[in-house]
Amino acid sequence: MGQPGRNVMTPLAIAVLALLDERPMHPYEMYQLLIARREDLLVKVRPGSLYHSVARLADDEMVVAEGIGRAGNRPERTTYRITDSGRSALRARIAELLRMPVQEYPIFRVALSEAHTLPREQVVALLDERVEHLSRARADMDALLDWTRGRAVPRRYFVVLEYMRATTHAELTWIEDFAAELGSGAVPWEQFDPGTGERITDDHPHEWPGGDHPEAAPRPRWAARS
Repeated sequence: MGQPGRNVMTPLAIAVLALLDERPMHPYEMYQLLIARREDLLVKVRPGSLYHSVARLADDEMVVAEGIGRAGNRPERTTYRITDSGRSALRARIAELLRMPVQEYPIFRVALSEAHTLPREQVVALLDERVEHLSRARADMDALLDWTRGRAVPRRYFVVLEYMRATTHAELTWIEDFAAELGSGAVPWEQFDPGTGERITDDHPHEWPGGDHPEAAPRPRWAARS
C-alpha cells in the first residue's frame, strides 16, 4: 500500500480527484469531461496517462473502484469514487498551491535570458512574431470567456481563464514595450560580424562582478521552493 500524499499529486491527479469529488465516474468519462471543460489547457490530458493516474491513486487508496458497468456493446468500465483520504489530500494540496508560490521553469525565460546571443534585429522580429501569437491566444481566451458567460456558467468554474487572460496580456504588453526599446537602440546589445556571424562586442561575454570568483546575485526567497 502506498502512502497518500504529494508524491502522486501531479496536476493530472489533482484534476482527477477534483472530478471524483463531484461524483463517481469511470476514467473515460473523466477524459471526456476534462476535454469538454477545456482543462487540457491546464494539464496534459491523454487517455493513457489518465488511466495510469487513476491506477496510482487507487494504489494509494485515494480513490476506490465502486463497480463495473457496461452500456450497450461498449467495453466494461470501472467506476471510481474518491475516498476520505483522497479528498483530504486534494484539499490540502490545493490549499498549499494557492498559498505558496513555487519556482517554475518556463522555457521562454531561458530564451529571453540568452536572447543576447542573437542579433538585435532578429530578436525584435522574433518578439514581434511572439506578440502576434499571444494576441491570438488572448483573443481565444476572450472568446472562451464570452462562451462561458453566455451560458451562465458560475464564475468560480472559469476564474482560471480570467487569470490566464490577465497573465497573457501582461506578457504581451511587456514584450511589446521591450521590443520597441530594443528596436530603437535604447538597450545596449551584442554586436555581430555580418559576414561570419561572430560576436564582436568589445566587452567580455557575460561580464559579471567578481572576475574569476563571480559575485552571486541575491536569491529570491520564493526561488528556494519547487
